[in-house]
Amino acid sequence: MAVKIRCRKTGANNDPCFRIVATDSRAPRDGKSLEILGWYDPKKTKANFHLELERIQAWQGKGAIISETVRSLIKKARTVPMAAPAPTTTSATPEATPEKTARA
Repeated sequence: MAVKIRCRKTGANNDPCFRIVATDSRAPRDGKSLEILGWYDPKKTKANFHLELERIQAWQGKGAIISETVRSLIKKARTVPMAAPAPTTTSATPEATPEKTARA
């Protein structure tokens, strides 16, 4: 069975939304899928997609073929800066700095 990662159309007329799915390549576009890997909403301007990159890499490691549309979404997901980690706080005491000796 050849597995393909592609978009499955959901949503209403004139308001499309897509799910990124791993499915049998012989199955119809909106047919049964093996796993849902994310979503894509082309009408939104900000944060219009979400992908589970770890699961996509796992399927790709098993030999899944990725469609061109999903491939472009993966490129966008990797170029979008991730959320910065929360700053860690250190102890309230300042670190000791070595003092320079004055020459006379």
